[in-house]
Amino acid sequence: MATNLRKITLPLKLTFLIFSMVLNCMGIIILQLSEENISYNKLGLLEAFKDLPIALISIFAVSFISKIGTKTSIISALMIVAVCSLILPFVQVFWFYKLWFAIIGACFALGKICVYNIIKHNIFDEKTLTKTMSSVEASFMIGIFVVNTGFGWLISSEYGEFWKFGFFGISLISFFTVYLFMKTEISETENKSTTLLPDFKGFGKPAFIAFFCLLFFIVFTEQSFNSWLPSYYKNHLGVDSFFALQATSFLAVFSYLGRIFTAQMIRKFDLSKYFYFCVCMVLLILLLIILIQFTDDDKSSVLMFIFPVIGFFLAPLYPVANSKMISSADKEKVNVLTSIIVIFSSLGSSASSALISVLFENEMLNYYAVFIFTAVTIVFIFGFSFFKFINQKY
Repeated sequence: MATNLRKITLPLKLTFLIFSMVLNCMGIIILQLSEENISYNKLGLLEAFKDLPIALISIFAVSFISKIGTKTSIISALMIVAVCSLILPFVQVFWFYKLWFAIIGACFALGKICVYNIIKHNIFDEKTLTKTMSSVEASFMIGIFVVNTGFGWLISSEYGEFWKFGFFGISLISFFTVYLFMKTEISETENKSTTLLPDFKGFGKPAFIAFFCLLFFIVFTEQSFNSWLPSYYKNHLGVDSFFALQATSFLAVFSYLGRIFTAQMIRKFDLSKYFYFCVCMVLLILLLIILIQFTDDDKSSVLMFIFPVIGFFLAPLYPVANSKMISSADKEKVNVLTSIIVIFSSLGSSASSALISVLFENEMLNYYAVFIFTAVTIVFIFGFSFFKFINQKY
C-alpha cells in the first residue's frame, strides 16, 4: 500500500497545487477589483462565497464519495475546476466571481476529502503519515507562490489588462492531473454508507472540540495573510501591485520550506512540542512587528521582509494538528472527520476575511499585526488543550 501511495504522490500534490492556486487567487482578485471602486466590505464577503459552499458540500460529500468512488469524485472536481478556469477570463460582471468561487469551493471540499482519504488508508504509522501529509500540503504553498508570482508578472507587464487569461494555465494543469489519475490505480476502501448525512456520533468529545476550534483559528490566521497581505502591502506600506503580490509569494516560499522541513524532521520531534515551538516563534515575530510599528514607524519598509518569515513557522501547524488527529481516528470515521475539518477550516477563512475587511474599510491597518497576534494566542490555547486531550486518548 505504501508503494501504491508513492505512485500517486504526483497527482495528489498537483491536486493541492491546483486548488491552492484557485483558492488563493482571492488576494489577486481583491487587489485588482479594489482598483475598480468595489468596496472592501463587498470584497470581504467574497470569501464567504468560497468558504460557505465548502462547509455545506462537506456535510454531504461523504455520502457522495461513497456512492461514486474516491477516484471518480476527485477527477470530477478537477474537471469542473478546469472548465471554470477556462470561462472566467471572458466574464466581466462582479456577481460571476461569487458564483465562480462557490463552484471552486464545492470542488475543493470533494478534492480535499478524497486526498485525505487516500493518505489515511495507505499509511498506518503516525509520523510517516505526518511526513506524507506535510509533503502534500507543501504543494499548497507552492500553489500560492506560483499564482502570486505568475499573476504579479502578468499584471505588471504590458499585457496587464489580460491578467485573467492566466487562469488558462491553471486549466491546463487540471486537465493534466485528471489524465494522471485516470492512468493510476487507486485502492479504494469499501464504504457501505447509504445515508445522505454522515454520522457525527462521537465527535463531541473534548479532544475533537478542541481540535476543531484549533483548526478554525489556524486557518483564520493563515487567511489573514493569504488573502489580505498584498492589499496590506499596497495600501499601508505603499508598494506597487507587483511587489505587493510578491510579498505573498515570499510568504508562500517560507511556508513551503516550513512544511518540507517538518516532513523531514518530524520523526525526531514530539508532535506537541514541535507544535508549541512553531506557535511561540510566530508570536515572537509578530511581537517584533508590533514593536517596530508602535516604536519606530508603522510603515517601515523592514516589515516587508519580516512578515514572510512567519510562514516558516505558521505553515506546519495545520498538517501537524491534522495528522495527529487523523492518525488517532478510526478508519471508518476518516471521511466524516475530514468533512468536519473542511467545514471548520472554511468557516475560519470566511470569518477572518470578513473581520480583516473591517480593518481595511475603516483604515485601521496599523492594528493588522495586533489582530493576528490575538488569533495566534488563541491558537496556542486550543493547541495546548487539544494535545492534552488527545494524549489522554480523548
